[in-house]
Amino acid sequence: MAYVSQEMKKELAPAIKAVLKKYRMKGSIAVNNHSTLEVNLSEGYIDLGGVSKSVNVYHIDEWYEGVAKNFLNELLNAMKGPKYFNNDDIMTDYFSRSHYTDINVGKWNKEFKLLKESK
Repeated sequence: MAYVSQEMKKELAPAIKAVLKKYRMKGSIAVNNHSTLEVNLSEGYIDLGGVSKSVNVYHIDEWYEGVAKNFLNELLNAMKGPKYFNNDDIMTDYFSRSHYTDINVGKWNKEFKLLKESK
C-alpha cells in the first residue's frame, strides 16, 4: 500500500530542491492523502506547455522534449528517491508501491508564471 509521511518528504526534499535550483524553477513540496508526494511548480524559465495542469509522469518522454523533458525526468527521479519501489500489476488488480508522485504546473487557484530571460 502506497504511503508517504512527512518524514519521507523531509528526506526527499533536499534532492528535489537541488533539481529545482539547477533548472531555476520554484515550487513547493506536499503530501497528499498520505499516499502521494506532490511538487507544485509556481514559476520558472522552462515552458511546460500551458498554464495550470498536471504532468502525466508516465508519458514525460513522449510529450516533452529538450530541457523540459530533462527537468521533469530529473525531478521525478528525485521525488521517487532511493527507496522507491513499484510492484503494480494491473492485470491482476494488484497495486503495491512505495508512494505515488504528482507534478503540477501551477495550482487550481494560481497559474504557473513563465519567466523570461533578461537581455
